[in-house]
Amino acid sequence: MKKFIAVAMATLMAVFCFVGCGKTDTNTPPTTTDAINVGVFYYNFADVYITSVRSNMDKMLTDLGVKFQNFDGNNNQSNQLDQINTAITNGMNLLIVNIVETSSPDAAQNAVEAAKKAGIPIIFFNREVANEVVNSYDKCAFVGTDAAEAGHMQGKLIAEVLLKDFDKYDLNKDGEISYVMFKGQEGNAEAEFRTQFAVEDADKMLTEAGKKPLKFYNSANSSKYLVDQNGAWSSQAATDYMTTILAEYTEANKNMVELVIANNDGMAEGAISALQTAGYNKGDEKMIPVFGVDAVDSAKALIKANKMTGTIMQDAEGMAKTITALVKNVKDGANLMDNTGDFNVDKNVAKIRVPYGVYTG
Repeated sequence: MKKFIAVAMATLMAVFCFVGCGKTDTNTPPTTTDAINVGVFYYNFADVYITSVRSNMDKMLTDLGVKFQNFDGNNNQSNQLDQINTAITNGMNLLIVNIVETSSPDAAQNAVEAAKKAGIPIIFFNREVANEVVNSYDKCAFVGTDAAEAGHMQGKLIAEVLLKDFDKYDLNKDGEISYVMFKGQEGNAEAEFRTQFAVEDADKMLTEAGKKPLKFYNSANSSKYLVDQNGAWSSQAATDYMTTILAEYTEANKNMVELVIANNDGMAEGAISALQTAGYNKGDEKMIPVFGVDAVDSAKALIKANKMTGTIMQDAEGMAKTITALVKNVKDGANLMDNTGDFNVDKNVAKIRVPYGVYTG
């Protein structure tokens, strides 16, 4: 009897184990959440707008429950590509890349080739990459803006402000508004279009209203812009330029710069710093109009304090939210560009455009 009971119990336990083990294997497969290891590569942590994107992205990726690590390219393309290759070697299987070099497609293509060799998705963002780069790999996408849109918006805003009280801004009463343009980086799509359309669109509205077009402060500069030689769009570069300018171009000399156009808020803030040292833009009536792009918090504070005139909002939160939506697709085992019907997606290329807006306080 004891032998019979022991055999029966062993048989019953074997049945339970078979059923139980089979059910666990079927219903609890390895989760994709555990498999996602994201590398986020920023062109430069020091960039004010990028800092805002990074802050939003950190929170959203944390809330999504994925493992991630941020990398600072420090505005060095070779360094960033080394970081990407090392991250892949260390097991990161989703790349989010704010590419450093934008003047040619080579750097972005090299990053794509590294991702393709590893068979992992890559999402570029903010700094435009060529269509052919994105289309070279079915697990590649870009999240950014319509580069020309910011220039058009800024040009319209500048003209509207000037036309409200043209004589007030025309300090030397020559019928023209003298301006300086801080471009940022040569060969960057955003910088190129902002530089072009901010002036072209403002000129069009001014001339239609019977005013003269804008005049670059230095007639010897045929480019009609100043570029950050380090390609960093930095506040310091604008401060240095503006300090030098204000030593020669003054109200006393009747050639004062009467308008500052900057392709990002960092350079706008740098110009304001130099203007304040010279006694301008301290929140009173002695104000040179300064316009930027990004609508970062520090620029918004300057606008509210009447130390800066306006900025074009590049939506850092929207940028991070859109990127995170693509990360969620990968996490859930979907295709990279699934569930993007509500986004503004380019035709025939996996590029999503986050819209700009105007901010004047």
